Amino acid sequence: MTTATPPGTRPLHVSLIAISDAAISTLSGIFDVMNAFKFLPGAAPESPPPFEIEIVGLETGPLELASGLPVTVQRSIDSLTTTDIIIVPSVLLPPAGWEKHRYPALTDWFTAMHGRGALLCSACSGLFLLAETGLFDGMDSTVHYGFARPFAEAYPAVPIHPEQVLVVSGRHEELISSGASMTWHDLVLYLIGRYVGVSASLEVARFFALQWHQDGLTPYVVFEGRMDHGDTAIRTAQEWLSGHFSVAGPVEEMIKRAGLAERTFKRRFTRATGLAPIAYVQRLRVEDAKRRLERTEASVDDISWQVGYEDPAFFRRLFKRTTGLAPGAYRRRFQIPDFVRTPLGRADKTR
Repeated sequence: MTTATPPGTRPLHVSLIAISDAAISTLSGIFDVMNAFKFLPGAAPESPPPFEIEIVGLETGPLELASGLPVTVQRSIDSLTTTDIIIVPSVLLPPAGWEKHRYPALTDWFTAMHGRGALLCSACSGLFLLAETGLFDGMDSTVHYGFARPFAEAYPAVPIHPEQVLVVSGRHEELISSGASMTWHDLVLYLIGRYVGVSASLEVARFFALQWHQDGLTPYVVFEGRMDHGDTAIRTAQEWLSGHFSVAGPVEEMIKRAGLAERTFKRRFTRATGLAPIAYVQRLRVEDAKRRLERTEASVDDISWQVGYEDPAFFRRLFKRTTGLAPGAYRRRFQIPDFVRTPLGRADKTR
């Protein structure tokens, strides 16, 4: 395995950005993995590692992150006139949402470094800060699906695809974003594969038990219908539907209860929620089916009937189209393992 920098070349400098909004888990995870080449089995201790990674911020010294735990900022942006890779880790959004323009010196520095050839990378919600540069405008990107709506409202010029794990954009493939939470694994493995090689990427993944999220993030997304649209009649229909989506003819029943003409109801429902009524019903049914697959042993056919479908084959097609996984594959991926569901000691008592 080649994990060292070839003779005569310098390690790539990685600036891992620390701000008070950052999540320590993402920041420390990225730091440890990209800084671990000298510890991997078979590594040549005399060879320089491929990356020189430093925690970079507005000023050096201790910095308390969003969780209350401190990190040490090793380099200030004022002391760095060049860097190869900039990574902004996850940030935690307060209830009021992301507050723009809090870090103008950082965004100016990002823009300057990009102009000198640096990659700009975001992990999860780190895109909120990088988007302030304007460099991601018109560039396909991804962000944590839980923050997709506030991000779209804050940065409407940035097209986002929260169901995607990793998006590489830009003329020189220099604008990189990863999606929800642990997809920083994919970001780091991508950077290692790009600059060190596929073999190194595989070895790092194996050593740390990191996983590529090859099925995308659609299976992880929890559907929550939009309720902040201001249409009282449609909100009332949604509230009724949340407890009655499995009944026969739920759309017709909503229309009758709303007292609106069918065409008017469907137009208003679609405008308010972003989904046609039948599509909204299907999302609710699939979401309920996901919970049943995770938490029960019921067969797929039984679950199909429980959520409102008499034709299991149709349900299977709909489920896969919606989540990206067949029901059985979804259950294998997300069902709580036996060792978690079995109380400690029960297995021993039955021997």
